[in-house]
This record gives sequence, structure tokens and C-alpha cells, in this order.
Amino acid sequence: MSTFLDPHITLGEVKLKVSQLDRSIQFYEEVVGLKVLQHDEAKRVASFTADGQHTLLVLEEVPNAIVPQRRSNAGLYHFAILLPDRPSLSLALRNLIQTGIHIGQADHLVSEALYIADPDHNGIEIYADRSRAEWKRDAGGNYVMATDPLDIESLLAESEGLEWNGLPQGTVIGHIHLHVGDLRTSRAYYEGKLGFDVVGDYAQMSAVFVSAGGYHHHIGMNIWAGVGAVLPPANTVGLSYYTIVFPTPASRDTWLERLRGEGVQTTALGSAFVVHDPSGIAIHATVKAD
Repeated sequence: MSTFLDPHITLGEVKLKVSQLDRSIQFYEEVVGLKVLQHDEAKRVASFTADGQHTLLVLEEVPNAIVPQRRSNAGLYHFAILLPDRPSLSLALRNLIQTGIHIGQADHLVSEALYIADPDHNGIEIYADRSRAEWKRDAGGNYVMATDPLDIESLLAESEGLEWNGLPQGTVIGHIHLHVGDLRTSRAYYEGKLGFDVVGDYAQMSAVFVSAGGYHHHIGMNIWAGVGAVLPPANTVGLSYYTIVFPTPASRDTWLERLRGEGVQTTALGSAFVVHDPSGIAIHATVKAD
């Protein structure tokens, strides 16, 4: 376990580039169930929340946006919205069914997950964790996960008689899954430099999962867009950045000092510090608000 990455880190806001902001606002409100927190029409930027206070998602419309084919570049595979309990996931499923959107689904053993894509093909996972007591590791220390079919009837039964009012308080960004150009290099960076623990080395899937504090994964990496995949042009829809949130300024300072000692470039941007992984993906490091 890392001695310099605080085990209590969480993930914070994810920023995406989109081609049509108004269309995306409608999608994230009506289909996903987030609420608009701020909307700057002049700058073509909107932020979204579940609890009315904390930003989970930021969308920015980019001029002359390019919408690439799926799995064609380094960057976002999906970002994952973690719901506080199974009834909340059940309500989200009922709403998704009502919208008519295509829904993927999987029982990952550690969690139950629904998969959709936004109008720009940005991948979204909406999921609920099982109790940590139910998570199992194999002899190599990897969490035992699967892509078994969900028990849809059992899940829907959790919300019988309940009313959908959007995603509830307690909803957070649970993890993010990335297309990277080289799995070995990315693993070495996230483990050796950023300080995450490898909790899933899934060679058969060409994927690696890392986390802090024993979580089943905060960050997933794969080479499903091809070995050597690179970031697309700046005006391509997709991931702008994701955020690691530290519990205290001191915990972030310790981490930043270690990074700089390892030769990692850090750049101040407002209240955040920005680093880039080997694929060029931007990571913002912030401190939890009081």
C-alpha cells in the first residue's frame, strides 16, 4: 500500500467536451438524472450536481467539434456515477427504461452496473456497490470481478412504489475508466509515481485497475483503442480532465512533493494542480471543500 497517496482520496468532478451543449444538458437532466448547478450560456459551459452543492460533471461545448468513432483514441472509456444504494440504482434503471435509451448491464460481483452513452458517445456507468464484506480477492491480490448478467427482476423490485426524482444525495463519481496507449507504462505511472495500488491486473482483458484505500478501483486502464493510441485533436468531444480530491491540504502537499521529486511536472490552475499521465490525460488534484 502506498505511503504517500492518502488512502482517503476520492474522485471529484469530471469535465467533458461536447458538440451541442443544450442537447447534452437535456440528456444529463432527463436521462441520467443530474441537476444543472450553473449554466454560462456565453461561455457554453454547464455544471451538474446531485445534491445541489457539489459539482460532479462539467460540460463545455467546443466549436467545430469532432465526434470520433468509439475506441479510436486515448482518453475516456467511461466515467462512473456511484449511487448510494441498490434502491437508487433500481430507480435509475426504471428511468432509463422509460427513456428508451440502449442500456448495457453487468453484475461485477463487487457492484451492479448499468451502461449508457451520451449524445457524443461519451461512456457512462451508473452503479451501486455491494458491501465490501462481499468483495473477494484472488491469490494474486486482484479483486475477483465478472461481467455476469444482472438480475433485472430483483433489481427492479427494489424500487416498487418509489418515485424517481433524479439521482439522490450521496451520489458521487466512483471511478473512471480510460483508454491508454501503453498499459505497462500507464501502470508504472499510476502505481510508481501517483501512488495508487494495483487491485486488478487483468491480463486476459488487457486492463489494469488501481485504487487507494482498498477500493475495488478508482481508475481503470485498458488498451482497447489499440496499442499506441494517442489523444485526439483538442476540438474532439470526450474527456477534458478528471479530478482526484484529497481530504486535506497537507495530504495533497505530500503527494505533490513526491511527484516533483520523481520529475513529474505539476502546474497550478486556480485551486487545482494539474498533471498529465503518459497518454496525455489531464488529472486535476484538488482539496475537499469544508
